[in-house]
Amino acid sequence: MLQLVWFKRDLRTHDHEALARAAARGPVLPLYIVEPEMWRQPDASGRHWTFLREALVDLRDALARLGQPLVVRTGDAVEVFQELSGQWPIAAVWSHQETGNAWTFGRDRRVKALLSARGIAWHEARQHGVVRGRVDRDTWSRQWERLMRAEPFRAPALRRLDDLDIGELPDHPNDRLTDDCPGRQHGGRPLAEQALHSFLQIRGARYHREMSSPRTADSACSRLSAHLSVGTLSMREVVQATRRRREGLRDGDHVGVRQAMAAFEGRLHWHCHFIQKFETEPRIEFENLQHAMDGLRPTAPDPVKLAAWTEGRTGWPFVDACMRYLRHHGWINFRMRAMLTAVASYQLWLHWRAPGEHLARQFVDYEPGIHWSQIQMQSGTTGINTLRIYNPIKQSHDQDPGGTFIRTWVPELTGVDDRWIHTPWQMPLTAQQRSGCRIDRDYPAPLVDHERAARLARQRIQQQRRGNDARQQSRTIYQQHGSRRRARVRGIRPSSQQDLFDDAP
Repeated sequence: MLQLVWFKRDLRTHDHEALARAAARGPVLPLYIVEPEMWRQPDASGRHWTFLREALVDLRDALARLGQPLVVRTGDAVEVFQELSGQWPIAAVWSHQETGNAWTFGRDRRVKALLSARGIAWHEARQHGVVRGRVDRDTWSRQWERLMRAEPFRAPALRRLDDLDIGELPDHPNDRLTDDCPGRQHGGRPLAEQALHSFLQIRGARYHREMSSPRTADSACSRLSAHLSVGTLSMREVVQATRRRREGLRDGDHVGVRQAMAAFEGRLHWHCHFIQKFETEPRIEFENLQHAMDGLRPTAPDPVKLAAWTEGRTGWPFVDACMRYLRHHGWINFRMRAMLTAVASYQLWLHWRAPGEHLARQFVDYEPGIHWSQIQMQSGTTGINTLRIYNPIKQSHDQDPGGTFIRTWVPELTGVDDRWIHTPWQMPLTAQQRSGCRIDRDYPAPLVDHERAARLARQRIQQQRRGNDARQQSRTIYQQHGSRRRARVRGIRPSSQQDLFDDAP
């Protein structure tokens, strides 16, 4: 009897509990299903697929070295399981728990019904510090710590299955998807290990000081988020590697590096904290977490404002530079993700769903649990978080004082003098002529007065929050989802929730 291991977003052989436990029971059929319908969902993009496909190529090779290559099938998951269970004697299905979007949740329920009807057990192991079912937030951190301290699972030897067509890995899951992200990261376990090593040993020394600006964050941040999103690294091995690095930094000369590693470990903990919110209340992919915010913004977004925001032509140079950078690289640092979301939600007063879908497609490291939890937090619809309305001009001065980042990604402004680079619409006509950039011809004026729009947004949200129903909902939401600031993870003081918009570290 075969043990079928269904790989989803756990594309590795090291520290893979489902694979290790299945191999201890008998011969293993390792399976990945390319699901065309999943790739038609509004949060899916070609950049996601090509990164994941690179990881699949590496996984197939890694499994082959263990004894049995990855088997790939394309189609509906239920139909694939029907076919395989009719061809092979499958004793059980093994996988990791997945906290995905609504589509993957619905697919899992259909697969479970089929397997149950055929008398096939489905064993799901935990991959992150996320708990299914009833969650006690007062003790949540302790269970996370136990999981992260446990011994990682070793990659098992596998027996080659004869007469099994391993299948082709398609170039694209459907005709709609194209990879339009020339500067993106590449996937696969070897590159994930390289990124982890270089961050812990070299790049991360100033993580806590340089992660806020897009000018420095590219190298100062771990760049592990995309690898964690498809599971080429396990959270446990990253936590344990980080702790080994911290243990080796006892010398007083390494105070700054120890602080950087402590800050990073705190964010690994928060990675699971935000996915837990989504696991507990998956409706936040589509609904306001706090229902008192229903009707606050128009459900249908203003098409002109949405298009300007997505295309990087809002008239605020730093905002536009960040959006264009993201479009090219498929990644940008947490503070800029928060700023982009805040500008859409407050200054442009757009409902969070459409901007959230756009950002989901742009992020190579898209992690649904973190993404939708953070989108709502940064939009002011959770009921328990302080409003953080970013001033795009202040952020521009703080994070790009010389305008270098702006000029790189908004070349229309290359000739603009430093005096006007953050606010080009204030240039006199003579300065516009000298710079070669005419406002409203070469570069747009701002869509709105950002200060006035921010004040109005704050007033609207605060008014909604004053009602008795809103306050009662906030208490309930905190009990279910709020962080417990008294918790400690190996001496790390929990970071501000607002500092976690990196879709993983």
